Amino acid sequence: MKVIIGIDVGGSTTKIVGFRGEKVLGSTFVHAADPITSLYGAFGKFTVEHGIALGDIEKVIVTGAGSSYVKDPIYGLPCVHESEFSCVGKGGLYLSGLSEAIVVSMGTGTALVHAKKEGNRITTNYLGGTGVGGGTLLGLSKKLIGIETIDHIVEVAKEGNLDNIDLRISDIIKKTARNVPLPNDMTAANFGKVSDIASKGDLALGVINMVFETIGMIGYFATKSVGTKDLVLTGNMTNLPQAREIFANLNTLFDVNFIIPENAVFATAHGAALSR
Repeated sequence: MKVIIGIDVGGSTTKIVGFRGEKVLGSTFVHAADPITSLYGAFGKFTVEHGIALGDIEKVIVTGAGSSYVKDPIYGLPCVHESEFSCVGKGGLYLSGLSEAIVVSMGTGTALVHAKKEGNRITTNYLGGTGVGGGTLLGLSKKLIGIETIDHIVEVAKEGNLDNIDLRISDIIKKTARNVPLPNDMTAANFGKVSDIASKGDLALGVINMVFETIGMIGYFATKSVGTKDLVLTGNMTNLPQAREIFANLNTLFDVNFIIPENAVFATAHGAALSR
């Protein structure tokens, strides 16, 4: 049985997944200076790592913002373009094992797709999104703490304390108040209580928390519009260690299910390969 390859091409990163029938062969991530370089780098790396010859490949399915640069067949192989939002939805359902969910793609910005499986057919509907995402995290961190490398931001944030950054419900409402149905630890205002002694770690964690809480709230509102409590988180931002803790807290606060499946970074590439 021949191989189907799905490729998610971003501005400078490419994610690639291969299927032989129903079996996933593996995944590869490559960062480069431009979309074409990263695409061919990922393709070459993937085929070498998995011992795949060009003759073993049936076709290549590309998606993502950078896929618009792909005009010709890749090494003479049939190349199909697929809608990114469709791939986001299909990949999110596949990795989560759900039949319906809002799939949240957290990249430079954030997109939300309602995906639903009925029989062998998956329908996807783009719900909208926000410009708040990984780009926000990098840009604000550069200005606030002089760091623009994601690994360094994450490491510094591990020493952070949100008590020096965010205004909470408990800061503005007496704990004895009985007519306010809001948890005391819920954020009332991101960066609403920035201390003069806030450290770089505090500021880094504050930015990460603000980005994830903004995405979480938009996702929560989206659940109200489609009638599901399941939100599948995908994209590069799912790799941040703070993501699981912050979204777990939002699960409790709003009675929804934010889910980060295994291989969430490669969800859109999975969706592309599954579009065969």
